[in-house]
Amino acid sequence: MTSTETTLSSPAEPPRGPAAVADRRRWFALAIVMTAAFMDLVDVTIVNIAIPSIQRDEGASFSQIQWITAGYALAFAAGLITGGRLGDIHGRKRLFLVGIGGFTIASALCGFAANPEMLVASRILQGGMAALMVPQVLSIVHATFPAHERGKVFGLFGAIVGLGAVSGPLLGALLTEWNLFGLEWRPIFLINLPVGIAALFLGRRFISESKAPKALKLDLVGVALVTLGLLMLLYPLTRGRELGWPLWGYASMGGALLVFAALVAYERRKAARDGSPLVELSLFKVKSFAAGIAVQTVFGVGLGIFFLVWTLYMQVGLGWRPLRAGLTGVPFSIAVSAAAGMSVQLLVPRFGRKVLQAGALIMAAGVLLYIWESERYGLSIAPWQMALPLVVMGAGMGFIVAPLTDAVLSEVPREHSGSASGLINTVQQMGNALGLGLVSVVFFGQIGDHLTRAQVGPAFVNGFQHALGWVVAVMVAIFLLMFALPKRPAQHVEGAEDTAVGEQESANPAAGAAVSGSEPALTG
Repeated sequence: MTSTETTLSSPAEPPRGPAAVADRRRWFALAIVMTAAFMDLVDVTIVNIAIPSIQRDEGASFSQIQWITAGYALAFAAGLITGGRLGDIHGRKRLFLVGIGGFTIASALCGFAANPEMLVASRILQGGMAALMVPQVLSIVHATFPAHERGKVFGLFGAIVGLGAVSGPLLGALLTEWNLFGLEWRPIFLINLPVGIAALFLGRRFISESKAPKALKLDLVGVALVTLGLLMLLYPLTRGRELGWPLWGYASMGGALLVFAALVAYERRKAARDGSPLVELSLFKVKSFAAGIAVQTVFGVGLGIFFLVWTLYMQVGLGWRPLRAGLTGVPFSIAVSAAAGMSVQLLVPRFGRKVLQAGALIMAAGVLLYIWESERYGLSIAPWQMALPLVVMGAGMGFIVAPLTDAVLSEVPREHSGSASGLINTVQQMGNALGLGLVSVVFFGQIGDHLTRAQVGPAFVNGFQHALGWVVAVMVAIFLLMFALPKRPAQHVEGAEDTAVGEQESANPAAGAAVSGSEPALTG
């Protein structure tokens, strides 16, 4: 091994010369893809706060308002697996740049929409572009950083998730109330333009290209089956309450299961025939990935219920202004960010799976505390009284989100990182959609119709408490599912992938650092 290679692999001495430049470049690349991930997370939630302003300014119907939010979610979920596979085939950097460029253009179209129809179409386009962009984030991280560094990286990712979860409503409230340049709600979309343009130009310079080591082809039949199945499942869940839960909705969701069964059978034949399936079914033979996917799905259900119900509780039930409601979530965001970084860097290497299980129980305890305070203080509850349960919940969530991603991907071969990333994001969206669908049962089902003004507050408080009881049950289910996860992420047990990375560095130090302009050699 040369002296340069020794420097690259030695944890005691920082890189020097070209290796130091390479090391800095990959951290710049990380900052760029994390910024894009944050932008997407914010955009999912920022619209909800501005809905009344959009409805008033544009004269949008209730159905159009539903589609402004649902159109993005449906396009996003339906395209995630395909977006991840396209990155494996054509290069993750290339698809990331296409996605973020398209996302920026779609944001501009949303901001300058002349009517509700144009806004709905632009939001669908925005969701489709996010489906190209978002899977590449985890794929680029997985292909760029060796296993022994990924814990720190996923800690940062978890912090970004926590920050984005609450920053969207807060930022939406500020931009709407400020009414910049008399543009009303439009700045919530236009703010993406400078961020997207900067990420596009910096990404071209600092992100290194990577793709699957063997030539793959896009599985068009698989794309059609995945898209059809997800739409048949998510469309009735998204629109069910508005439409009165029609019979065709249940038939569609039942038919989605048959489509997914056909997809599995087809993908098995496709893999045996030419080795280029859209969904890499062999991933589910990796115990950590299969168990992690189950946890991600159920976790998405809990978050889907909580965040929507929480927003309605504060703004409708308690009658708070959007800015007050947004500021109330700041302690939660800070707690998630702090706990995420602590969990992957300090706790998981020592305690492994127990950290994630503790996170589920801590989050459940925070929810129970929130129920108790809501019942005790009723309509007179103040934001500072919500701070303690939100901090406890945020800490629990932080212990889960970052190490869970690391655990799911830790044993996945790098050539399938795009497909795996797409699946992770897809099941999260499916879980969220299922949670949103359940809100009509666990929340609105408790409230009743035709309430007087005096009845609204107490009814929403009661519905909030009932819905949070379901969130507690979800957290207990997650705790039990986590027993199927490995006791420790693979890199903490065997370090097998570090060995592979070391061999890769011996052959090509620049590729091992994953920062050269050419495509790095990927190990399986």
